Amino acid sequence: MGDLSGEWARRVAEAELGGTLPRRWAHTQGVAERAVEVGQVLGQYAGLLVAAATLHDVGYAPRLATTGFHPLDGARFLRDDHGADERLVRLVANHSFALLEAEERGLREELAREFPLLDEPLLVDSLAYCDMTTTHDGGRTTAEERVAEILVRYGNDSVVGRFIRRAAPEIFGAVGRVEAALAAQPR
Repeated sequence: MGDLSGEWARRVAEAELGGTLPRRWAHTQGVAERAVEVGQVLGQYAGLLVAAATLHDVGYAPRLATTGFHPLDGARFLRDDHGADERLVRLVANHSFALLEAEERGLREELAREFPLLDEPLLVDSLAYCDMTTTHDGGRTTAEERVAEILVRYGNDSVVGRFIRRAAPEIFGAVGRVEAALAAQPR
């Protein structure tokens, strides 16, 4: 089923993003840091979250970008080249409400068929939380600021702009659910 260690995920992500996309690599490292923090509410799934957070944007690597849709390209790479754990691959494929962007790109049926969404809502929400509370260069932010930044960077009428506007309520809901789970943890 493939490796789920954070160290393996880090090696793979750094090899694919570190040299060619340093800003994307910085974002990835920040997302992984959030995942370590959020892991406390996931119990047995903490390591899976860290691995998925570390690999969620690997599909941006120029050599892997075959469809131009990074969740699908990254998931295929992890499955085909690394034999990665199916749950990990499905998380990467569906991170941050990727089905909505896949729909904008005409790839929804393909993504859903190859990589069905996991039936672990808190895990799925946690990956979205980690991604959407991390700036494009790895710092902390709010989900609202992150969505606004994405809209400015890509433009309202771009594929990503249309997607992020549609996904914003889902993103804010996921972030709220994870924040509530974190707040409920004993200190």
